[in-house]
Amino acid sequence: MLAGRFTSGQEAPPSAPQASPTSPSSDGSSEAAPSSTEASPSAPPVDAAGHDEQGAEHGSEGHTDPVTPVLLGIVLLLLSAKLAGDLFDRIGLPAVLGELFVGILIGNMEFLSGWGGFEFLKAGETFSHLDILARIGVVLLLFEVGLESTVKGMMSVGVTAFIVACLGVVAPMILGFLVGYFALPGADWKVHLFLGATLSATSVGITARVLKDLGRSQQTESQIILGAAVIDDVLGLIVLAVVQGIVRSGSADLGGIAIIVLKAFGFLAGAVLIGTHLVAKPAFKAATYLRGHGLLVTTALCICFLFAWLASLMGLAPIVGAFAAGLILEEVQYHSLSRKENVALDHALKPIGSLLIPLFFVQIGVHVDLSAFNNPTMWTLAIALTFVAILGKQVCALGVSDKTLDRLSIGIGMIPRGEVGLIFASEGAKLMYEGKPVVDSTTYTALVFMVMATTIITPPLLKWSMNRKRAEASPPATVA
Repeated sequence: MLAGRFTSGQEAPPSAPQASPTSPSSDGSSEAAPSSTEASPSAPPVDAAGHDEQGAEHGSEGHTDPVTPVLLGIVLLLLSAKLAGDLFDRIGLPAVLGELFVGILIGNMEFLSGWGGFEFLKAGETFSHLDILARIGVVLLLFEVGLESTVKGMMSVGVTAFIVACLGVVAPMILGFLVGYFALPGADWKVHLFLGATLSATSVGITARVLKDLGRSQQTESQIILGAAVIDDVLGLIVLAVVQGIVRSGSADLGGIAIIVLKAFGFLAGAVLIGTHLVAKPAFKAATYLRGHGLLVTTALCICFLFAWLASLMGLAPIVGAFAAGLILEEVQYHSLSRKENVALDHALKPIGSLLIPLFFVQIGVHVDLSAFNNPTMWTLAIALTFVAILGKQVCALGVSDKTLDRLSIGIGMIPRGEVGLIFASEGAKLMYEGKPVVDSTTYTALVFMVMATTIITPPLLKWSMNRKRAEASPPATVA
């Protein structure tokens, strides 16, 4: 559901070309820099410890410590994210859009003004290190999403919400594939498939906030939307796993797809049935006997990162493992540790999330290429994707059999893609096929455009739809 981010998202190929300054990295990292101890014609002599013997002289002219530009990058990206997020929140838009927007400005500063002072954020070791932090941020984001959901909650959403979620995944995916087929006729069908996958997932955090502001959170329609979103999160991650597997294998045979689906379901089921009793409960119980501070958040993060690693080991995206880790953690497991440290787990995670998660969204924006707006193909693709993204989610309303319910509001509530769409776009930019990213610069920019458009239009549309229904239900005023 990703409500938390809207109210207050891979396995790298072994070798890939370094990303251009105006496009996302094909594998999420830059080419490896030469070792500091490797001989080089221009390298200064080094001592036995590998230190620069001319370091004293360099100190007065500029330090070469690779950490310092990364620290500067964190300062620039984090401050920009917080300021932009606050500004967007003040005007009634999700903070994540502010983080994305400021990232676009930073990444295209040279294109817009001719000043290239931020280019160091998009290449070399600085980019590589920031990219790692951003990847950890998205793992943490999906962990938080899992914490907001429970297995019992997923089982209790009802048949209607389940059907709505399934239709809301299948219909946009088919429409997205068709858009790719007609708008990008020269692209491989796997690109078309990934476009469809990106449109399948829903992020309804903004919807949850609008429903709360309208005082409608407890309405049947609202419960269907929020319940379907929980199922949608799981289905979206499975779709991502399947599409990634198809791209990597280069084929779409039913046997291979079945294996990937079984892997994804098997991993989630194993996490719930086995991980709860063999990992989560023993880990938190053991932590209660330790001395020191921060044991609650440390134990939780270790479980999160362990499951992310296990998912990657099985050929799934690490975010699938992070989501599963959050899903299996329940308050009863860590109640003693939480009471001992006098802090709730979600509150303990907030400082870390506030640092790393915004970096992910700013980095997404940094890689948007505004020069792609000069390409008519980008505009065609962006507008078409936005249109079918809206239309596809209206199809999911057909899963509501009760004609007394407001189907239009349910369909509108499922429109925003938000963080989930950005995560899919990011994964596509890192996923390689025949030496090229599945999602190139033009397609990436079009996808980000679609995510921003669907996220911005949902609040006013949902308010209008809900108020329309209330007006129709209200009896006409009588004249004395």
